[in-house]
Amino acid sequence: MANRHFSSSAYWKQKAKDWTPLHSFKGETKVDWEAWRTKATEQLQELLGVFPQKVDLAAEVEYAVEDGDLIRERVIFDSEEFASVPCVLLRPKTMNADRSNAAIICCNGHPVDLGKDPVAGVRSSPEHEKAIALMNYNFGEQMAKAGFLVIVPELRGFGERNDSCGRKDVCNINFIKGSILGIYPQTLNIWDIKCCVDYLETRDEVDPGRIGMMGLSYGGTMTAFTAAIEPRIKAANVMGYINPFAEFGIARGNFCGSQVVPEIYKYFDTHDIAGLIAPRPLLVDMGIYDDCFFIQDLLKGYEGVQRIYAAADASSNLDSDIHAHGHSFAGNKAFEFFKKHL
Repeated sequence: MANRHFSSSAYWKQKAKDWTPLHSFKGETKVDWEAWRTKATEQLQELLGVFPQKVDLAAEVEYAVEDGDLIRERVIFDSEEFASVPCVLLRPKTMNADRSNAAIICCNGHPVDLGKDPVAGVRSSPEHEKAIALMNYNFGEQMAKAGFLVIVPELRGFGERNDSCGRKDVCNINFIKGSILGIYPQTLNIWDIKCCVDYLETRDEVDPGRIGMMGLSYGGTMTAFTAAIEPRIKAANVMGYINPFAEFGIARGNFCGSQVVPEIYKYFDTHDIAGLIAPRPLLVDMGIYDDCFFIQDLLKGYEGVQRIYAAADASSNLDSDIHAHGHSFAGNKAFEFFKKHL
């Protein structure tokens, strides 16, 4: 009797069994790393596709108000034709406009309906309050209170840029719409962050050589991918993301269309993407009670990053914050990390 197979989940697990991405780092020496980095960067940029055509930012500050020890601004700029990016910008009231200050781009994760606001400390609903309490999610606000200028952009399909009329699959819908055109939400969001860097370079408060990035969950995805190909990001903090595609992606399907580009796992695992940040400073947050990305998977991903940083002779620029919390910002090392490296 023939052996029949009906399970799609089992099929994908079998296909991914013993899978080795074509450009996953396999070297040991600095020469190996240098050769890999050149080829891997070119391949990643090819997978992302062509970035949009640059336009004038036409940036404006809609308002700037005092909020305790901070100035809270609403900033909007154009990142391409037919696309504008609303942001919350936070800075200490005492910050001087003398081009001497470090800035950090802070990126949100899901849920899509809340978007950037809780990361920036906006507490406009019980849902915002719950997210902040659950994930220590106002890390953007916390970094501003620690002395940094912080910008929190609205990613495409999230918050103000979510016009899905309540649909819960907005990330996948946007991915499908884009894929039939050969344009991907992940690529567009990376472009918007690159435009954030452009904007920060125009701010009188900011030293253009002292720009960092951090994010949780999808924000961690954004931080890893963007910092991998944007050298103006001088230090990065990836929270709750770097772990094998075979586990969170193939085995559990715990991702969405906004987090991938086609064929990414054919060539790279997540630790390879994060490894492209080397030799720049990288802090990786991992929660032992993370029920989104399991700790055993996060640790395996971090081992891959360690191998790349070791080969790059940059181990001193890699650190981890393994914390006794869930899928959240721990904040045990981030403040000192950015103060040291920015």
